[in-house]
Amino acid sequence: MAKNKQKEDLWKDAYRMCRLSKRHIQMAKELGLNPKSLIKNIPNPREKWKLPVRIWIEQMYFKRFKKKNSTNL
Repeated sequence: MAKNKQKEDLWKDAYRMCRLSKRHIQMAKELGLNPKSLIKNIPNPREKWKLPVRIWIEQMYFKRFKKKNSTNL
């Protein structure tokens, strides 16, 4: 029980720190990502080449599941 609570707290932290929506969290879970990896991939202002986490998740999700990017998901 305590382990699940800690994991849910990590997901809440990733949700807040990465500015994700519930849809993005669901995509990340389907991709098998963990919240620590999302938090580690937050781009630094000096890393202009790095995508924001929410766009990075979307690109991986649509690439893996071959779904077209649609605004009404």
